[in-house]
Order: sequence, then C-alpha cells, then structure tokens
Amino acid sequence: MGSRKRISAEGRKENNKSLYFAKLNDVPTSPRKMRLVADLVRGMEAYRAMSVLRYSTKECSIKLEKLLRSAIANWEQKNEKKAESGELYVSNIFVDSARQLKRLRPAPQGRGYRIRKRSNHVTIYVDAIANKVND
Repeated sequence: MGSRKRISAEGRKENNKSLYFAKLNDVPTSPRKMRLVADLVRGMEAYRAMSVLRYSTKECSIKLEKLLRSAIANWEQKNEKKAESGELYVSNIFVDSARQLKRLRPAPQGRGYRIRKRSNHVTIYVDAIANKVND
C-alpha cells in the first residue's frame, strides 16, 4: 500500500472512531423496498424508530430493527454507558444496491425471461441529541 493511500485510510479509521454505526451486507430484498422502510425512520428518535419498525407490516422492517439495536449497542459500548430514551436518534441511514443473482425463467416459444434477484447493503448511524444541538 502506498503512503498516500495508507495516510487516507488511517484518517478514515480515525473518523470512524467518533461515529456510531452498524452495517448489514447482502440483505436479500430489493433496495427499493428497503428504502421505503428506511425513509420511515430517518432522523427519528432511536427508541421511537424501533417501535415504528416493530409494528410495520413490511418484511424489511424486522432486519432493520435488528440493525438499529446493533447500532445502539455499538453506541453504548463506545461511550461506556446505557442509552436512555430520548437520548439517541437515527442521524443517517442509507441503502446501497449489492450484487444481483441472474436467473432464467422459461417463457413461451422457447424463449427465456431474465429474473434479477436483487440484494442490498444497509448502513445506519445513530448519534446523541446533545451532539446535534452543539453543531
């Protein structure tokens, strides 16, 4: 690894130490469906977002709720204290597309239709509300 690349990688690692996030890779649902659920909780207080996800009818909400619990646990471990209700909020959440599995479905007259089974990567960031007020 070159020196410039190493320096920038160390800078990124240093910046990530002050961020509290959780990442879930290769979720076997389409990114569009996951973004619908992610838009529900963006900017919301963390425990309220968890209750919204728990009672949502979408299948993606189960995986997103588990990911939010993981992000809260990461915050608790880095700060060495328990998170209280109203203290944390979902500062950023984004969904990126991942690899697609390409399959063929038999079609009339000897043809084949392509099926794309999509998957996605989800990253969720939580932060304390006190940090939001100071910025």
